Amino acid sequence: LLKITLTFTTALDKQGNLSQPSLKTSLTFIYDSIGQTLGYKPGKSNRRKIERKNSKMMSVVARKSLLTGAARSSSLSVNAVRGFAAAADEILTKTSLNELHKELGGDMVSFAGYELPVLYKGENGGVMKEHLWCRADGKAALFDVSHMGQIRWHGKDRAAFLEKIVVGDIAGLADGRGCLSLVTNEQGGILDDTVITNAGSYIYMVVNGATKFADMKHFEEQLTDFKGDVTMEYLEDSMQLLAIQGPGAASAVSKVLPSSIDLVKMPFMSGYETTLDGIEGCRITRCGYTGEDGFEIAMPAVNTMSIASTLFEDDSVNATGLGARDSLRLEAGLCLYGNDLNDTINPIEGALGWTLGPPKSRRRREGGFLGADKILTPEGKFQKVAKKRVGIKGMKAPAREHTEIYDATGEHLIGEVTSGTFSPCLKAPIAMGYVSTPSAKVDTEIQLKIRGKMQKATVTKMPFVPSHYYRVPE
Repeated sequence: LLKITLTFTTALDKQGNLSQPSLKTSLTFIYDSIGQTLGYKPGKSNRRKIERKNSKMMSVVARKSLLTGAARSSSLSVNAVRGFAAAADEILTKTSLNELHKELGGDMVSFAGYELPVLYKGENGGVMKEHLWCRADGKAALFDVSHMGQIRWHGKDRAAFLEKIVVGDIAGLADGRGCLSLVTNEQGGILDDTVITNAGSYIYMVVNGATKFADMKHFEEQLTDFKGDVTMEYLEDSMQLLAIQGPGAASAVSKVLPSSIDLVKMPFMSGYETTLDGIEGCRITRCGYTGEDGFEIAMPAVNTMSIASTLFEDDSVNATGLGARDSLRLEAGLCLYGNDLNDTINPIEGALGWTLGPPKSRRRREGGFLGADKILTPEGKFQKVAKKRVGIKGMKAPAREHTEIYDATGEHLIGEVTSGTFSPCLKAPIAMGYVSTPSAKVDTEIQLKIRGKMQKATVTKMPFVPSHYYRVPE
């Protein structure tokens, strides 16, 4: 991904009002600016050259800012706006709730090829309010996560195949139980993180929306070398996925579940087929990515609007966008693939070794997944790594992605921030990133280079706020 920062300043007329250039002129200016950075001569061919060089470059075209004049100067980092700005000619997939999002005041953006709300406008809208609502007693946040990939695995050897491509103990999952696992490559790098559930007659997998097509290509390649009985069924957009998260999630979702289902007895990371609001062919999984109790519910696309509308009849349920989803997961110490994880980072570096199981567990002893020899010793112990993912706090200003991390003296570069934000709950900046292993101990003093100035910070434990994952009462 090209790391280019562009500044586009709109012109002012004699009265000092913003004079908006045409979108075509703006695009030409941006492409010529990028082209100059890359060493191209100005001309019509720049767009084609740039898109060939990096198809993601189109995310710098912040069409909304250019058309509304929201700011006289927009400094856009390609990496910062990745997935959050629609390219002028990008065709986006719309989820079943697209019109409802707009009716509710959703500020729609491009994300993983879909048009999704980054936040909502209104009394309870905005990233800060949406975030705090999700953590408030008795409240629940509803997210549209239909961009994510839902896959069913069939065949008697489905568990054996999955244990070739992910690190977790899939064969050991009881009916209805699930786990977070990691898809790895031959070098031990992480291709994706995924939630996998034993659905009895099949295995249900959910992968990230931005990586789902690359994931399935990888799965198909691995299937060609597998001799057992297994088939992959991608559910495409025929099934939609909603996440309802927060202390009030169980109360809210129970209103669309059959009265026979007792959520008190449903453990975290478990799931099964059910009806939702009387609709057949649905699923519910007790999981989520906020650090709160919550559920992911899957339903046929044609019934999504009806089910969501019923959930929104509950005043405790608030529509919540991608912005709050990101700040919630960061407070919970959870990774965003593409920022905090990628195909060059292995589970030990990413502080996710626990997904392989405890010491002496079957997967630690046997390996058998791609890259196991790069992650585990022959005895099943974790190999030593040069860097580790850590939490960071104590700085006065938010540290964004790629902020440099130095030792306490400020003289030696030891790492880089991968995610950072202002914590609505702590009312302070937080971040996570990678530092050299000797500097990864909790309470290690470090310095961050933020906007050219060094700021003191400290390595800290994650999550940054207490987690409230559900536990069945004993």
